[in-house]
Amino acid sequence: MAKGVWIVAEQRGGALRKVSFEIASAARKLADELGEEVSAVLVGSGVEGLAPELAKYGVDKVYVADDAIYADYTTDAYSAAVAKVVKENDASILLLAASVQGKDLGASLVGKLATGMASDCTELKIADGKMVAVRPMYAGKVFAEVVVDSYPQMASLRPNVFAAVEKAKAGQVVKFDAGIAAGALKTKVLETQADASGKIELTEATCIISGGRGMKGSDEYKILEDLAGLLGAAVGASRAAVDAGWKTQADQVGQTGKVVAPNLYIACGISGAIQHLAGMSSSKYIVAINKDEEAPIFAKADYGIVDDLFKIVPELTTAVKKIV
Repeated sequence: MAKGVWIVAEQRGGALRKVSFEIASAARKLADELGEEVSAVLVGSGVEGLAPELAKYGVDKVYVADDAIYADYTTDAYSAAVAKVVKENDASILLLAASVQGKDLGASLVGKLATGMASDCTELKIADGKMVAVRPMYAGKVFAEVVVDSYPQMASLRPNVFAAVEKAKAGQVVKFDAGIAAGALKTKVLETQADASGKIELTEATCIISGGRGMKGSDEYKILEDLAGLLGAAVGASRAAVDAGWKTQADQVGQTGKVVAPNLYIACGISGAIQHLAGMSSSKYIVAINKDEEAPIFAKADYGIVDDLFKIVPELTTAVKKIV
């Protein structure tokens, strides 16, 4: 009989991603309701030492596949390793991140495990012994409750939505060999080109300042970057700004860009089209700065400033400098 709540811990460059702790905490909550254990699958090279970090957030056991073959993420290697250990232990629930890597890995695991998955979830609960996953649909206009009838019940969790809560457990390390031969892999990483700009990644940021059509041009983003530097924030953009060539697609927040949920989201010169709202509406606090008092963004904002962003943002920067 399927039993146990499992997670896929996501790491990059030998460091666990923040979302891994969020998923572990969500899993711990479900496991406590079910009276079961939380197990994590950790795949990588030189990653065994990360197990104690997962234990802090409620993981009872950490199944580690630590080998040079996993030094770089590839779908076939990672999915084969995760699928093997999850199948062998007959997991009841399997959670992973709705990140770029998680979305890719999840799609492969659904096929290998012959099950279903609720994607980009913002809430999880237990009803009649099964996991009920809540996910936004139609750009956040409605929320669907999804129950996967097959096992393991899979769900990917939206980053920055679930709180990472420390609840120390044993974190017992269980090493396993997925039995994957390097020659059997269909893909391998030939080169990695890392972003050397030092910018904070949007999906990892706790504070984001985004600019839209009202920014008027790429050079004007300097005022957002100045404020972001003081706040330790990432700088994003709406699709209109990206389409205009002012920012890259990697900076885009929205339904066709990055879905984010920081503690603070400051929207500057963004009207609030439904596609943009779908990507940031789960932010804890939303501040909108726009000259148009009828802009849709104000209906979603916790705080609104009807004024010229080129006046307000520098004033905010001056004020922040006095307290940091």
